[in-house]
Amino acid sequence: MAATRTLHPETMVIHGGHVAADEHGALVAPLYQSSTFVFPDAETGGRRFAGEEAGYMYSRLGNPTVNALEQRVAALENMPAAAATATGMGAVSAATMAFLRAGDHVIASDCVYGCSFALFSHLFERFGVSVSFVDMTDAATLEAAFQENTRVVFLETPANPHLKLIDLGMVGEVCKRHENVKMIVDNTFMTPLLQQPVAYGADLVLHSATKYLNGHGDVVAGVIAGSEEDIQLIKMTTLKDMGATISPHDAWLITRGLKTLAIRMERHCSNADKVAEFLARHPSIAHIYYPGFKQHPQHRLVGTQMKHAGAIIAFELHTGYAAAVDFLNRLQMIKVAVSLGDAETLIQHPASMTHSPLSPEARAKAGITDGLVRISVGLEHVDDIINDLSQSLAQN
Repeated sequence: MAATRTLHPETMVIHGGHVAADEHGALVAPLYQSSTFVFPDAETGGRRFAGEEAGYMYSRLGNPTVNALEQRVAALENMPAAAATATGMGAVSAATMAFLRAGDHVIASDCVYGCSFALFSHLFERFGVSVSFVDMTDAATLEAAFQENTRVVFLETPANPHLKLIDLGMVGEVCKRHENVKMIVDNTFMTPLLQQPVAYGADLVLHSATKYLNGHGDVVAGVIAGSEEDIQLIKMTTLKDMGATISPHDAWLITRGLKTLAIRMERHCSNADKVAEFLARHPSIAHIYYPGFKQHPQHRLVGTQMKHAGAIIAFELHTGYAAAVDFLNRLQMIKVAVSLGDAETLIQHPASMTHSPLSPEARAKAGITDGLVRISVGLEHVDDIINDLSQSLAQN
């Protein structure tokens, strides 16, 4: 059944999806922690495996708890279907590889998550798939990158880690001019509440559900939303056969986390606005990357394509790597850790952590310097976040 938008997004995070009511009337959907499912008879098992009858067979092929999560995320992204995966990178690999074969070509944004970059630039090359990393803020540059064998256009917006924004409408229009191309958008930083890539032509939208969708730092997972046809292809090929399927328990935790997504995003975003303003005024900060500021090159997309700038901020310290490391080590409340979207404020050094798979040359091209720091603003009282940043910066 196609997703419908009859409810507000703030309600859909609690009630979205098309999942049958529990037979016992449980308010919270039960956790089906089962690897396999019993058939009433052998003929039923045969029909289900032949695709002639709906029903569950084995949790790698489908599970009621996982289906509840998939239905809810599909509804939130205004897509007909979704597939949950064991990790965010499971979503990236399953979504891209399902549509690629040796000899094909991929266009990727010139700044993506480090492991996405490694997948595209290292593993794809081993299997005869070529990748062009391009600046997707320019329509002519994107158009020029297309080849006869281009099959996938992949991007993040905001881009990780320095928050370059990409005009999804422009990318969608360029992709429409080419046949047999899938436009795939990593929407992790925004969540479905702040950005809806399907409205701009995206064929598939994916998330690291580890981040805001779960929101509690206790799960690694991913999810892909798209058409019934595309999601079925992904489920029955790259997801089923490569095995990056999510556990029912993790799916249950994410569904629980989704219920507070709207109220969490309000606090994340309001805190981020105030933290960004503090950092922008501080003399130790050489440059700040935050889409909410008018001086951001693509600020025009905030309030149009995006409902808010989000809760990730990147900034440069004046004196490079040594200053960045010393600054991180002096923080007292803020946690030095990769990931984002948790209740806790997290901070990390992209060049040596999340984007270390990139060569120094690739990092330089992507603008990831040794002095760059990325902060995921959490749910604490904003004064406590700012006070911790202030005491550490004061020692620079």
